[in-house]
Amino acid sequence: MAKHVDKLSLIKSLHTDGEAHGQAVLRLHTGEANFVRPSMGSWISYGLQSENDSMPGFVSIDYPAMHGGVRLYGNSFLPARYQGTQIKLRTSAEKVPQVRHLESDLLSTSRQREQVDVIQALNREHLARSGGDPELEGVIDSFELAYRMQSVAPDIMDIESEPQHIKDLYGVDGKVTDGYARQCILARRMAEAGVRYIQVATDYHWDHHGDIDNKLPESAARTDQPIGALLTDLEQRGLLEDTLVVWAGEFGRTPVAQIDRGNPGRDHNPHGFTIWMAGGGVKGGYAHGETDDFGYLAVRDKVHMHDLHATILYLMGLDHEKLTYRYAGRDFRLTDVAGNVVHEIVA
Repeated sequence: MAKHVDKLSLIKSLHTDGEAHGQAVLRLHTGEANFVRPSMGSWISYGLQSENDSMPGFVSIDYPAMHGGVRLYGNSFLPARYQGTQIKLRTSAEKVPQVRHLESDLLSTSRQREQVDVIQALNREHLARSGGDPELEGVIDSFELAYRMQSVAPDIMDIESEPQHIKDLYGVDGKVTDGYARQCILARRMAEAGVRYIQVATDYHWDHHGDIDNKLPESAARTDQPIGALLTDLEQRGLLEDTLVVWAGEFGRTPVAQIDRGNPGRDHNPHGFTIWMAGGGVKGGYAHGETDDFGYLAVRDKVHMHDLHATILYLMGLDHEKLTYRYAGRDFRLTDVAGNVVHEIVA
């Protein structure tokens, strides 16, 4: 990653609410920890729609089930078509990306089209009689999208078709890099295919409450080469300037040692931590904000999680105050009633 420093815009004064993973993860992905809210990917998919009518607008690759589960890529009260499509890769058989029930082993393509047409006719009749139902509309949309995906998704998810030099660049088949390398290659292929929002997770191997001397280098080794390769690959394909890459955790770690678990580690710190962004209109080689001398509290140019979300939406061409959805008598938005764009990081 060192060679990409001039492309990164760091926010060094981010802070959030919640000392525990559950609260902070939900804040990162939905902006809210106390109530069920749409995920950021769903908001962006709702705001921008899809560039490819044969692929979802929002894909979540290998998101762990703990600390939020489906809420981390769910649509909540937004129309069902904006929920993220979950793709298993790291835990799939033979390291092949999988979307459940994408292809049928029982019917030909033409017979499937006949079957879908009959089901959709019944669904639309039911929808007309019900007077309108967003959930049923989402089901109708999902049937059509699933049918179209059969013809394009397998090719997009065919990581093995990548040339060997690209696999080597990312670290495919590497002892520690293989899993995340495959995720990053799939993310790039999804971006090329017009998927608006791609969410990739590294699981919880960064949670170093103990034995940090050994675990931190291992965690960095898993991800450093693949994420650096993603930036290189996007740039050489002319995609980086139009693709916003955000690397973030739900909080940082304390600057002092945690010694209650044998070998020392570091505990959770939501009060001042760093994330970075690249491409997508951000200012490269820039660092915004500061923490105190101990690296514990954000003290200058503080950026709340709502501010980060407002900034990401701005970089995606969306006004966080205008991207709203009326539900239960109120206009909701990702940033609730807060959020300020951090214009200093914008190129």
